[in-house]
Amino acid sequence: MFQRHITKRPKMAPVLVLWLAMCLGATWAVDRGNFKTCDQSAFCKRQRALKPGDSPYRALLETMELTNTRLTLQLINDNNKVRLLLELYRLQGNITRVKINELKPLKPRYEVPDVLIRDPPTEPLSVLSQDESGVVLSLGVESQRVIVSVRPFRLDIMEGHDVLMSLNSRGLLAFEHLRMRKDTGAQYTLVVFDFQATKEEEEKAEEGMWEETFKSHSDSKPNGPSSISLDFSLPGVEHVYGIPEHADDLKLKTTDNGDPYRLFNLDVFQYELYNPMALYGAVPVMLAHNAQRTTGIFWLNAAETWVDISSNTAGKTVFGKMLDYVQGSSEIPQTDVRWISESGIIDVFIMLGPTPKHVFSQYASLTGTQSFPPLASLGYHQCRWNYNDQEDVRSVDAGFDEYDIPYDFIWLDIEHTDGKRYFTWDPHKFATPKEMLQGLMDKKRKMVAIVDPHIKIDSNYKIHNEIRSRGFYVKNKDGGDYEGWCWPGNAGYPDFTRADMRAWWASMFAYDQYEGSMENLYTWNDMNEPSVFNGPEVTMHKDAVHGDWENRDVHNLYGLYVQMATADGLVQRSGGVERPFVLTRAFFAGSQRYGAVWTGDNAAEWDHLKISIPMCLSLGLVGISFCGADVGGFFKSPTPELLVRWYQTGAYQPFFRAHAHLDTPRREPWLFGPENTALIREAVRQRYTFLPYWYQQFYHAYRTGEPVMRPLWVEYTQDPATFAVDDEFLIGQNLLVHPVTEEGARGVTAYLPGKEEVWFDIHTFQKHNGAQNLYIPVTMSSIPVFQRGGSIIPRKMRVRRSSSCMEHDPYTLYAALNARGVAEGELYIDDGHTFNYEKKEFIHRRLSFSNNVLSSVNLVPDSHFTTNSWIERIVLIGSSKPAKVTLKTADGNESQLEFDFDASMSVVTVRKPGMNAGADWTVTLQ
Repeated sequence: MFQRHITKRPKMAPVLVLWLAMCLGATWAVDRGNFKTCDQSAFCKRQRALKPGDSPYRALLETMELTNTRLTLQLINDNNKVRLLLELYRLQGNITRVKINELKPLKPRYEVPDVLIRDPPTEPLSVLSQDESGVVLSLGVESQRVIVSVRPFRLDIMEGHDVLMSLNSRGLLAFEHLRMRKDTGAQYTLVVFDFQATKEEEEKAEEGMWEETFKSHSDSKPNGPSSISLDFSLPGVEHVYGIPEHADDLKLKTTDNGDPYRLFNLDVFQYELYNPMALYGAVPVMLAHNAQRTTGIFWLNAAETWVDISSNTAGKTVFGKMLDYVQGSSEIPQTDVRWISESGIIDVFIMLGPTPKHVFSQYASLTGTQSFPPLASLGYHQCRWNYNDQEDVRSVDAGFDEYDIPYDFIWLDIEHTDGKRYFTWDPHKFATPKEMLQGLMDKKRKMVAIVDPHIKIDSNYKIHNEIRSRGFYVKNKDGGDYEGWCWPGNAGYPDFTRADMRAWWASMFAYDQYEGSMENLYTWNDMNEPSVFNGPEVTMHKDAVHGDWENRDVHNLYGLYVQMATADGLVQRSGGVERPFVLTRAFFAGSQRYGAVWTGDNAAEWDHLKISIPMCLSLGLVGISFCGADVGGFFKSPTPELLVRWYQTGAYQPFFRAHAHLDTPRREPWLFGPENTALIREAVRQRYTFLPYWYQQFYHAYRTGEPVMRPLWVEYTQDPATFAVDDEFLIGQNLLVHPVTEEGARGVTAYLPGKEEVWFDIHTFQKHNGAQNLYIPVTMSSIPVFQRGGSIIPRKMRVRRSSSCMEHDPYTLYAALNARGVAEGELYIDDGHTFNYEKKEFIHRRLSFSNNVLSSVNLVPDSHFTTNSWIERIVLIGSSKPAKVTLKTADGNESQLEFDFDASMSVVTVRKPGMNAGADWTVTLQ
C-alpha cells in the first residue's frame, strides 16, 4: 500500500504533501530513479569491479582443527596478510554449513539471530586424506566429500566423480575487513578488496567507503567498508530458482548484461515487471535443478544483498545447442552464482538434496515450516482501501449474501483508525467496532484490520507514549529517536529487533489493550520494510541504530520481526489456544512461521495477473506457501474480463484476496453485470468446494516444508519440458491448474506432465494422457484444472456463506483412477482454528482404491477427534461399470449402495453411502 491519495486528512507537513504529489501524479509507474542500481550502490560497484581470476586467499593447513562437530581453518589474504576464519560443519540431513569471518575483527560483525529455529545439529566430519595441497573430508553420505584446496583457497563438494558445487572456484571471495579510518590518525591499511592498489586506485576506491550519498540522502558509514562476497559454481546446471521477491520469471535469468538481482526490502510503487529490482521481501535462498539432482544455497545475511548469475549456455539458441550435440561438444552446462552483501559474515548452508523434496525438508529443518493457518483464512477475503464506515461494512457483507457469494474475511485499511493511530478506531466512522464484529460473528465471518509499524508522534497517543518512555524506538545515528514520514505524518519506528519491544507489542493485542477488538479480528502488517516516505529509497537510513547494530546490518529482518511480534500477540490474547492469521508485506527467511504474504501493490493489467504465478511459485520454493496477489490489481481499474480471469486464477492460489486502491471505482463482485457476477460467483464457489484439499495441503506443508503451490518440475524432476514452465502449476501433487491470463483468449495450451500419467478435466471428467501439450478451447467460464489419475481428492459441494458454516457438512470423494485402476488420497479434519492438532486432536485418514475396493484407514491410530461430517457421495473417474456396489463398516455391517454410471465419461457415482468421515469402511465394486 504505497503512494496513496489521501482525503479528509489532518494537515500535513509540506514535505509529505510534496512527496504524495510526486507519487500520485498522472503516471502510475515506478520511478526507478528513487532506487539504486548496482553502480549507485558503492559496495556493489566495488565488488562487481573484481573480476574472476586467481583468489589471493590461501588456506593455512597448519591451523586446521577438527573436532567432533566442526572443522576450523584460517585463510590468509596474501596481498594484505589479513586472516579469516573458516568454519565447516556437516549438518544432519545432508547439509553442509560454511562460515567465514574475520579472525580478529576490529569489532564484532553481525550474525543473524532468530531465523534458524535451533542450533542445527551436527554430524562428525572425518579426514579421508591430506597433503600440502589440501585436505579431503567425508560428508558421510554415500561417496560425498568436500575437498579443501590450499592455493588458491577453494571448496569442492563431490559425489563420486561428480562435482556438485564449488566455492571460490572463480576467485571472487572478497572480505572487506573492518578498519580504522585514515583521518582518525589510527593505523590504517587500504584494502578495498584483495589487490595491491595504486594511489589513483586508492582515491577512486575511497569513494563511498566512509560516506555515501544517494540523491539528497547521506549515509555516514561509521564502520567503513564491510562488504563480503563469495562465488558458487554449479556444474551441469542450467536452471536456478528462488531468491524472491522479484517480479520476474520462475527461472532466474543471467545478469551479465544488467544489474544483479537485488535483495533489499523496499516499498516500491507499482513495480515494473521482468527485472531484478528489489521489492518488499527478501529470502536469500536459491535452488538449482537438473534431471539428476536438486541442490540449494541459503545465504544467511540480512544486509542489502546482490546476486549475480552467469551461465556458459546463456544466449545459446536451441539450434546452437543441437549443433554442440551434433559436433560432439563436451562442454558441460554450468551456472555460476555470486552473492554480495554489504555487511555481516559469510554464513551459507549448502543443501545437497538430492531431490526437490529433500531440499524442502533440509531448508525446513533450518528455518521451520509454513505455519498451519486457520481454515477460514483459506477462504475468500474481501478488501479495499478503504471501507468507509460500519454501514459500508454492513452493506458489503449483506451484498455477498444477496448475490450468494461466500466469503470469510472483510478487511479494513488505514482509514479505519483515529488519524492513523494504530490499535484505534475512527470515533465517528467506526464508533462501535464490537457491534460490527459481532454482526460478522453472527454470520460466522471475520475481519482483518491493518496495524502498521510506524507510530504517530503524538503526546496524546498511548502507544507512542509507551514506546518513547520505554526507549523502544529505533535511534538515529546521533542517539535520538529516529523519525520519518509515513501515513500519520511524522512517525517513530519501534525497534522490533529487541525481544522486549516485541513482547510489549504482542501485549497490545490483548482484548483489554486493543479496545474494540474481539476474537474474530485479525491483523495485517503493511509498510514494514520499513517504509519511510522521506527516507533514502523510501526506507530507513542505513546508519539508523538498533541497539549495537546499524539498520545496514539488520534491514531485511525488520518485516519478519514485525510479523513475529504480531502473530505472538494474537496467540497470547487467546491464552495460547487460537491460531493467528497475520498478513505481511515485508519478509525474510523464516517468515513462513508467522503467516501469509502477498505480492504487494500490483496493477490491473494482464501482465500483472500473469506474473502472480511465478512470484508465488518462487516464494513457495523457499518455504513461504501462503502467498497471493491482489485480485483485480491494486492500482488502476480492471476490465470486466480481466477481473473475472483474476478471480478464476486467484481461486486456485493459496491466499485469495481482492484489494483495490482508494482512487479506483468500487469493484465488489456484483458491480459488473449479472453475467460477470455469475462467473465470479462460480470461481469463488469452486474455491470453497476444494477447501478440504487446500487445508490438507497446508497441513502437509506444515509437516514437511513442501510448497502447496508448486512448479511442475518439483514432481516431474526428470522432465526438462517442465523446468521453465511458469504459466501453470500444481496444487500439491494432484491438481494441475493452467489459468487463462491472456486477454481475449479462445484457448490455452497446457503441458500435462508424466509419461505414465493420465489427467482428468475436473469439470467434464475428460481423460488426457500425460507428456503432451494439450490445446484447450476456453470461454469466459473456463478454468482449466486437471486431477491427476491415481489420486483421491475430498471436496465439500454444499457451499455456504463462509467456511465455518460448512464445518459439519458432508464430503464428496473424487477418485481419479490411473492406468492401473488405482488411486490414493488423504482426508484431514480438525477443529480448524486451535492448536489442538499439536495434541493429536485430528482425523487423518488414508483413502485408497485398488482391486475395485475403496477403503478408509486411520493414518494416526493414537489421534483423537470426532466429526459430524459424513461421506455423501463417491465419484470414481475412469472406472468401468460395476454390477453392484456394497459398503462394509467397521462393525461388520454390509449394505448395498445406489450408483449411477456415465458410460461416455466412464464415471461411477455412488450416492448417499452415509458413513462418518472419521470411520473405517470399505466400498466394493463388483
